[in-house]
Amino acid sequence: MKIGFIGLGNMATAMIGGIIQKGIFKPEEIIGSNRSEEGLQKAKTRFQIVTATTNVEIAKQAEIVVLSVKPQFYEAVISEIKGVVNANQIIISIAPGKTLQWLLNLFEKEMKIVRCMPNTPALVGEGCTGVCCNQFVNKSEIQEVLTILSGFGRASLVEEHMMDAVVGVSGSAPAYVFMFIEAMADEAVAAGMPRKQAYEFAAQTVLGSAKMVLETGRHPAELKDMVCSPGGTTIQAVRVLEERGFRSAVIEAMDACIEKSRSM
Repeated sequence: MKIGFIGLGNMATAMIGGIIQKGIFKPEEIIGSNRSEEGLQKAKTRFQIVTATTNVEIAKQAEIVVLSVKPQFYEAVISEIKGVVNANQIIISIAPGKTLQWLLNLFEKEMKIVRCMPNTPALVGEGCTGVCCNQFVNKSEIQEVLTILSGFGRASLVEEHMMDAVVGVSGSAPAYVFMFIEAMADEAVAAGMPRKQAYEFAAQTVLGSAKMVLETGRHPAELKDMVCSPGGTTIQAVRVLEERGFRSAVIEAMDACIEKSRSM
């Protein structure tokens, strides 16, 4: 079996790196195409994958085809390949806002289509991907897709109406977390800590805190309370965050993100 990538940008190469590392596909079972020759050769050198000069080659050779181009190029790419793909192939889309029905309409025939929303931590094997499928994808194929998408982090099935929420809580969310890390580091620097060390402390704290949520199964509020000793330093920081509308700001920002995703 072969998996093909139309587009070899950051997200595609993160996916390729993960599935090779996990042994889900061998390099010779992966074929990729890219608009720029430089990007094509870079992926070939890095992963030793097979490369193609046209998108049609990918569509003809791969049982699973990942559309990993920017959303504005989807119509052109699908128009290019729709005549050579068949109902036995699985098409995976990573474009925000492009529904299963929208994609199916472009193919103008019955196709197995999977819509997913990975995020940039896939680049370090810690991605989080929401996944939904149309009615033509059977249960064993869904599991196969989840295995592939778990090669670079966690992957979970969601109802399609939740995909815009996935964009808000996962797809776009690394940006919010990076801003939080940067802000914490800035204040540590202001208090005298060297910049590099400040980033290490802030980033490791976010990593460890997230791991506690995932591995203990405890409610985040319970974990927060464990840190807040009576009359201590942490509760004073929490008080200021609440006073400045920290949680409200996050909620409102995510709401804006989700609404934008719905309108795309």
